[in-house]
Amino acid sequence: MDLDFGLTDLSGTFSVADVLLSLTLSFVCSLVVAWVYRNTHKNISYSQGYVQTLIILGMLISLIMLVVGSNVARAFALVGALSVVRFRNAIKETRDVGFIFLVMGIGMACGTRFYTLAILATVVICAVILVMHRFNWFALDVQRQVVKLQVPADGDDYAPMIDDILIRNTTEYELISTESVRGGSLVEYSYTAKLKKNVKASDLINELRVVNAGQKATVLTGYDQTDM
Repeated sequence: MDLDFGLTDLSGTFSVADVLLSLTLSFVCSLVVAWVYRNTHKNISYSQGYVQTLIILGMLISLIMLVVGSNVARAFALVGALSVVRFRNAIKETRDVGFIFLVMGIGMACGTRFYTLAILATVVICAVILVMHRFNWFALDVQRQVVKLQVPADGDDYAPMIDDILIRNTTEYELISTESVRGGSLVEYSYTAKLKKNVKASDLINELRVVNAGQKATVLTGYDQTDM
């Protein structure tokens, strides 16, 4: 007796055309999402590998949904297999998580053969992302700086002198942390501040270095768009 090992007979649920259409559509939709991510990314943490992973993930989820289908046993087997996977790279931005879920949703729609849903979801959600980026929705106009200052831990109280300088050079400031560094020989103060319009970061640094015995003084501008 001859055995036919064709894909359709092995699966019993989908044909070669179904596989090609699902994978192709998930690739195209994920490619659109990846393009939108690249063109709307603002911070310095851009990763080419992450963008390529979005495309791979969309196609992979589509494949998984084809394999699982409506078979409960396969679904539980898949959960058990994926439970051993451990991811060590932390997601730096919450926005990146949204794109991961987006390509996963698209992959699920393609894998379950809801092709129209996959296309509409890609178009509508990507359009919303582009509009938010174009018109800069929910942006905070107030630009703040992080001021870090190291002073000797010799018992002298540097805080009042630092406060006087910050009062002269900023419209508002707030102490966010105090940390012992270099084995306890120095104390590092960290502030968030908003510089006055006529004050440059270099001017503030020069004044701070006068009172901190020549130790390190840093003003980080635009920290809300920088990986710290």
